[in-house]
Amino acid sequence: MPRSQTSNLTLRALIITLLIAFGFYLLADLGLLRTGLGGDKSYISFVILAVYLGATLHWLWLVHRLSGDRRKMFALEAAAAANEAWPPLGDGPLARLVATVQKKGGGNSSALVEAMGDDLSNRHALGHFLSDVLLKLGLVGTVVGFILMLMPVGQIGAFDPDLMKELLASMSGGMSVALYTTLAGLVTSTLLKGQYYLLDASLAEFANRLTVFVDLYLDSDAMDSDAA
Repeated sequence: MPRSQTSNLTLRALIITLLIAFGFYLLADLGLLRTGLGGDKSYISFVILAVYLGATLHWLWLVHRLSGDRRKMFALEAAAAANEAWPPLGDGPLARLVATVQKKGGGNSSALVEAMGDDLSNRHALGHFLSDVLLKLGLVGTVVGFILMLMPVGQIGAFDPDLMKELLASMSGGMSVALYTTLAGLVTSTLLKGQYYLLDASLAEFANRLTVFVDLYLDSDAMDSDAA
């Protein structure tokens, strides 16, 4: 299997990470990031960025693990197609699946493959949960911002131009909180969903290739035909 295919997931993940980092660098260089964080008196935007950073690190770790499983899968396919000795798989879900199927002597192994696919898919559950959390945090910031914006309204008594200026300044601060936190939640949630979409698509491809491999080389019919 060509090396470019085995490293495809890692390469795409690195490109996405660099593009996101470059986008944040541009925002910081233009002063927009400082303006947004400085205008958020609730500090919810800081929480959103911290959660997104942690989720991205978790995503990169999952990319590394899935890339390793894909690399082993491609090596197995190449060795089986060339009728060569299978490479050592070490430890991991793929090695356990192959050992389990070989131990049971083939047969219908679709349930085992589905169980492994579910186990690998469960790794992504935290990322999908955090993407929803980011969106909810943005909505919480919207509510908090409107509360801060409307609180000064109760202080309005007699018409006083100086007091009105102070109230308008306070209301604009609340509106800034609402807008900046909403924007931060929407952007980070969308980015994280896109990152995990790449991971889900790669996992689906891996599961499909694994199903074909098991059917061709590990089930009882294939093993019997090879023996014959």
